[in-house]
Amino acid sequence: MPSQTPLKILLVDDEPLARERLRALLGDIAGQCPGEIVGEAANGLQALEQLEKQAVDVVLCDIRMPGMDGIELASHLGRLAAPPAVIFTTAYDNYAVQAFDLNALDYLMKPVRAQRLLTALQKLPGVRPDPSVLAGIGQAVRGGGRTHLSCHERGRLLLVPVEEVLYFRADLKYVAARTVEREYLLDESLTHLENEFPEQFLRLHRAVLVARRAIAGFEKAAGDDAEAYGWALVRGVSEKLPVSRRQWVAARGGLGNPA
Repeated sequence: MPSQTPLKILLVDDEPLARERLRALLGDIAGQCPGEIVGEAANGLQALEQLEKQAVDVVLCDIRMPGMDGIELASHLGRLAAPPAVIFTTAYDNYAVQAFDLNALDYLMKPVRAQRLLTALQKLPGVRPDPSVLAGIGQAVRGGGRTHLSCHERGRLLLVPVEEVLYFRADLKYVAARTVEREYLLDESLTHLENEFPEQFLRLHRAVLVARRAIAGFEKAAGDDAEAYGWALVRGVSEKLPVSRRQWVAARGGLGNPA
């Protein structure tokens, strides 16, 4: 990228003063690294809304934010065909520093210094975040999984709130996530989702995970039913989910039901 071409930059931090400081620092280094701040956001959700309208070269992003944190934002960005680079600007601890140093463009500790910011921006084009690594680190940092899942549809990045998913079902090379309203196709694996959300979702079948809160009950399959040993009834939708013989006792026991 030619040095005279201003970088398009998005600032993401829930603290207005932190964004104001980044603005001032970018102004201080504009002679060496021209940049244009094309937007600001207070969390990852707002950032993704802005990125739907405006492409950027780099996102300067805090980690701890309400709604959607910076780690999860980076994991969604990493799934885009041409993701912006991500530079984390945070006061988080050294575990995250060491981890993200291998995957993000850079990691700056607050208070951010002008020279350190300049050094980070001069790395462009750099290494884009690896979404699988970021998701794993995010789970360790937060003590849980993502709050949203990514779905590509007609050239757009859609976000699916995990709390709205009733079940996941393997569908060829994709996984279908079902909410009350509709179905989304995700580029995920059931095994990864099961490991990321063990408290929220229960394995019913080699091809099915169900939200524990969505189970309305179980019923035994007819003796000649080759598809399932039993069926799980799901709140909000009419379809039943197959339960394998292997998972029958564990599934019912996982909800406090007698085997």
